[in-house]
Amino acid sequence: MSVYKPKNSPYYQYDFQVGGQRFHGTTGCKNERDARSVERDQREKAKAAVKAAKAAKGGPLTIDDAAARYWLEVGERHANSKTTWTDLGRLVDYFGPAKLLVDITDDDVAKLVQWRSAQPLWGKSETKDGKPMRLVTPSTVNRSTTLVLKKMFTRAKRTWRHTFPVEPNWRDHFLAEPKERIRELHAAESAALRLVTRNDYTPIFEFARATGLRLDECLLRWPEVDWTTGWITTTGKGGRTVKTAITSTVRAILVPLRGHDKEWVFTYQAKRVRKADASYKSDGQPRERGKRYPVTYEGLKSQWKRIRKSAGVADFRFHDFRHDVGTKLLRATGNLKTVQKALNHKDIKTTARYAHVLDEEVAEAMEALQKRGAESRKKPRTPKRKAG
Repeated sequence: MSVYKPKNSPYYQYDFQVGGQRFHGTTGCKNERDARSVERDQREKAKAAVKAAKAAKGGPLTIDDAAARYWLEVGERHANSKTTWTDLGRLVDYFGPAKLLVDITDDDVAKLVQWRSAQPLWGKSETKDGKPMRLVTPSTVNRSTTLVLKKMFTRAKRTWRHTFPVEPNWRDHFLAEPKERIRELHAAESAALRLVTRNDYTPIFEFARATGLRLDECLLRWPEVDWTTGWITTTGKGGRTVKTAITSTVRAILVPLRGHDKEWVFTYQAKRVRKADASYKSDGQPRERGKRYPVTYEGLKSQWKRIRKSAGVADFRFHDFRHDVGTKLLRATGNLKTVQKALNHKDIKTTARYAHVLDEEVAEAMEALQKRGAESRKKPRTPKRKAG
């Protein structure tokens, strides 16, 4: 039976084989009918992935096959997997499923970027008040289009052993983005955000403030928390290991959460009943009022937008909690290497963006030095005594 309910779990699991490969996992559903629907979707994805694997070994690689295989091997484990699925589907739709990766040229990528840049935000032509919707930003084009395609090419080369004699020159196709500013959270803004944050979401936001971890890195599992060694070990950007110290502040945040969920650290309490619906940006699974469920990537983003709007805090993104921690840590230590280690930056050049804090310290030191010099010049000199 491909759908079953284990004794130790309230959720149905799926377990089946396609092409000699086993596929298994949780459906996230307590209802058998809903679970079977999830299982059918997973089976279709598995068939596409197996087909892609065979195509990669036995013939030319189409973008449809590459996208399906990339999804199975990498994409579905992304914290924002729904976004990855959408981005892959957009590429397949644009090029057509039969387009060979080896035939994608610089001209093709340039036209793709031009096409994506002309699309409105959220796919809507107008805002709620009837005004023309803004176009997607250069950073969105880069992340959702060029970078995704580049990652598919990279995996095809390194893992699937395909060769591309005329692979696009990716540097030429990334659009210039505004220089990222470093945003620090002011005391009044911090108080306003805390005031409007739901109690069940407060722990994860306090954790982000305390650690400076990226949004997806905040979605912790209990096995990643080692109370004995005092470290939280997760996988971050670029597959790098991220180690976060369990400080007294972090411990105070996490300890009360034990027992809410067996696997996930941060959970929220459902405010209303929700039926299963795949159109939801989060997981689309049903919800029972009053019960706790794991905080998801999309759910956290949505909650953050509501909190920020209610608090009246402008020009502050979730990622800016990271900037806030970096700025305050550098101000406290004066050590860029310490900040680099804390924020898990691969290159210290990235950390050097916070050097403006050191500039401020230098300016204050120079001001203090000049002030002392001016005061010493004002002091009357003791007249010399005459000899004899």
